[in-house]
Amino acid sequence: MTETPKRKRVPHTVDVAAAWRVTPNLVRVTLTGDELARVDPTSYTDRYIKLVMAEPEEPDGRPTLRTYTIRDVREDAWDIDIVVHGDEGYGGPWAQRVRPGDQVTFLGPGGGYAPDPQARWHLLAGDDAALPAIAAALEAMPHDAVARAFVEVPSEADRQDLQAPADTRISWVIRGTESLEEAVIGAHERGELPAGAPHAFLHGEANCVRVLRRWARAELGVSREQLSASGYWRRGVDDERWRALKREWVAAVELDDAALTGS
Repeated sequence: MTETPKRKRVPHTVDVAAAWRVTPNLVRVTLTGDELARVDPTSYTDRYIKLVMAEPEEPDGRPTLRTYTIRDVREDAWDIDIVVHGDEGYGGPWAQRVRPGDQVTFLGPGGGYAPDPQARWHLLAGDDAALPAIAAALEAMPHDAVARAFVEVPSEADRQDLQAPADTRISWVIRGTESLEEAVIGAHERGELPAGAPHAFLHGEANCVRVLRRWARAELGVSREQLSASGYWRRGVDDERWRALKREWVAAVELDDAALTGS
């Protein structure tokens, strides 16, 4: 996966124009303001920003940040979708209490993936945290693209109507019924996926992504150049702890690749 070069982190302060529940567990927040016109949103479909949730308590400390995918970019507004878990965490409670006219500061954007228009077919798999990027990717594909998407959501009510090419099949995996990796690998074993290696986007819970990444490389023949795989979060640890552990996760997937190639 290629990523945008690291840039100096410049904070941007924008206004909240609207906030509403798209589904029971997801809030869409619309950002607007003159500052957006001065920011390059990038051409990536997994483009993201880091919202400042709390300022540092110490003078030399760091602010509390949470990363969210930009669901949609318009000339004068950006939408971000935020998964909510009641009063848990920072982003969810903020999304539930924010009101039009409030301001928020963010860093970014960044990103690293956009669907290859020349790909034989596209495989997209992720949970509700990855759903905004999956939806944006499907919307950006050529009309004749072939896509298979697997999305894990908390409940049937959290399914969404997504715009996608005609030859697209979206499988909604309801959390607690089966795992996302079981759904994707099972579809392959039943012969439900197209032949050949796809351009693959695998994002979400870190352990799940590692399993799917290893499988896609070994069983589907997905090259590193045609693979975007990232653990957005890890079950059992908070965001700060996951950021500290992510280097270990990256090293582990590199070992997976080494075992695959025998190097």
